[in-house]
Amino acid sequence: MPTDPDHRPTTDARTSEEEPRVRFEDVHKKFGRTTVLEDLNFVVGRGERVTLIGPSGSGKTTILRLLMTLETLTGGYIWVDGDPLTHDRRDGKRVELRPKQVAEVRKRIGMVFQQFNLFPNMTVLQNIVEAPVHVLGQSRDQAAENALSLLDKVGLRDRADAHPTELSGGQQQRVAIARALAMDPEILLLDEVTSALDPELVGDVLNVLKDVAASTDITMLIVTHEMQFARDVSNRVMMFDSGRVLEEAPPEQLFSNPQHERTQKFLEAVV
Repeated sequence: MPTDPDHRPTTDARTSEEEPRVRFEDVHKKFGRTTVLEDLNFVVGRGERVTLIGPSGSGKTTILRLLMTLETLTGGYIWVDGDPLTHDRRDGKRVELRPKQVAEVRKRIGMVFQQFNLFPNMTVLQNIVEAPVHVLGQSRDQAAENALSLLDKVGLRDRADAHPTELSGGQQQRVAIARALAMDPEILLLDEVTSALDPELVGDVLNVLKDVAASTDITMLIVTHEMQFARDVSNRVMMFDSGRVLEEAPPEQLFSNPQHERTQKFLEAVV
């Protein structure tokens, strides 16, 4: 089997259908002296949609940011299709990977943030086109064609030449979703994507995401306080508190008959 001199063999891991899409193994994360995640172990299967719920500060967003490599692991490992994301295990030792290796795996992951993070000096179309051209090496014509198709999907093709400041918050978030999808990710991370929106704008954004969930096989890891959305799109819901998974179950089971007292109290407060 061919090997990368800086890396353990990956051919089997990338092609094996037995490998989960994402695996957290003994993950630790500290900010200063504060432990946010401790001995976290869980997997997300290929095409699975998993929603993380729990109180603010429970570590949910940190999980997404670690997957996007916006935060650094304190300990443990994250695997994507069996490939190490930022740290590998070699000869029993934990080894940090080179930035180029990290970037190759990270290409498979897209994220939509609470804030839209669009470039204000670029048009909607330019915001979507730039990353596929510069990161994936697509031609500008191909990237523009794909971008217009995605704008159709999110209902904003007629705003392709507008600038973000000319759009409502809900429209900006739909552009941000199109931008993430333009990178053709295998994994899509959604971090409280409606929390910055006025209530009347939330429905349009959630409808776009429901359509993405129904019409693609993208693996989705979702942090949200929109419990009905979690019911509608999730295969599994995980309840977090203090950096630990308290319980997990299919949405109908967890929302209708939560087993942990902390989950019961949380749902009573938010539903």
